[in-house]
Amino acid sequence: MTSAMSSVAKMMSEESEPMRHIDLGSPSLEQPAAGHWFPGPPPPVYSCTLTPELVAKAREELQEKPEWRLRDAQALRDMVLKEQPNLRTRLDDAFLLRFLRARKFDYDRAMQLLLNYHTSRRAWPEVFQDLKPSTVKHVLDLGFLTVLPHPDLNGCYILCLRPGKWKANDYPFEDNIRAIYLTLEKLIQPEETQVNGIVILADYTGVGLSQASNPGPFLAKKVVSILQDSFPIRIKAVNIINEPRIFKGIFAIIKPFLKEKMAERYVLHGSDLRSLHRKIPQSVLPEEYGGVARHLDMSAWAKTLLDSEEEFIVEFCQPDPLEGVVLPDSMLFEGEQPGGGARDDDTFRGLRSQLYYCY
Repeated sequence: MTSAMSSVAKMMSEESEPMRHIDLGSPSLEQPAAGHWFPGPPPPVYSCTLTPELVAKAREELQEKPEWRLRDAQALRDMVLKEQPNLRTRLDDAFLLRFLRARKFDYDRAMQLLLNYHTSRRAWPEVFQDLKPSTVKHVLDLGFLTVLPHPDLNGCYILCLRPGKWKANDYPFEDNIRAIYLTLEKLIQPEETQVNGIVILADYTGVGLSQASNPGPFLAKKVVSILQDSFPIRIKAVNIINEPRIFKGIFAIIKPFLKEKMAERYVLHGSDLRSLHRKIPQSVLPEEYGGVARHLDMSAWAKTLLDSEEEFIVEFCQPDPLEGVVLPDSMLFEGEQPGGGARDDDTFRGLRSQLYYCY
């Protein structure tokens, strides 16, 4: 009896603690402790963590009905088991809901996204083989990317990229993609990100011709395909700052692969921080970008990723999930058909001449 009473008391104590939530009106400016500010991975058994405000937002924007949520997850699970019984994928509710939310609970599109998600791994082994945070520590140490500790007023976490920190002779460009992908995997874990999406802030300070010619069209196509068609995340905006004249050539490489809706979300601010502040409030930006949230800290997110090493080993360092799976002929990333490489080379040569001209 004493043990039972103790357990009940413990539960009541835990329930009395305030629930973690994002105040969409006034982001906290308190500097989070390194490695302790981002939510941990979801529990094994699904339990909705959305606030009432986010439940309403998911209903309005994603067609998510709380009363049907688990039924929808089961429907997608049944589709996977029936259509791709050999696919080695997670089938828990929390995982499947990522894909349903990303495709507004359209079962067929969510299923396609799930298959694309796994197909991208096979198509790009340089990125996905042995994918874990320790293998990109050099990218994190260089300061190529971080996630700002405070979400914006819409609850979107902000992925900050600094391409100018990387030089072509530092390490292969694919290592940058590995670090970005691991970051996206971590960001998508909380349900709030699945509903709110993320914002990208790319600072092109220091970018020259060597970075601009990496990646070429072939790699650019793969990167864009992953972000648009193979990962269950909503990218709400891409803010580019301090872009040099050469960026016209960089964007010329990327734009042909962007869907119209995504292309419209790119905003070029140049060195005009006031323009940036109209998209991202100063309250969540570091001092480097005219904000009031202290200096840009690259260590906190690096620690968050590196502390998740075992989690990523379980997720990515396993046998090929597509082994034995027969995929439709129309699958994404089959895109490198015979003769495609030559066209990519020709395109790259033409764009490279544009880069020299802009530079």
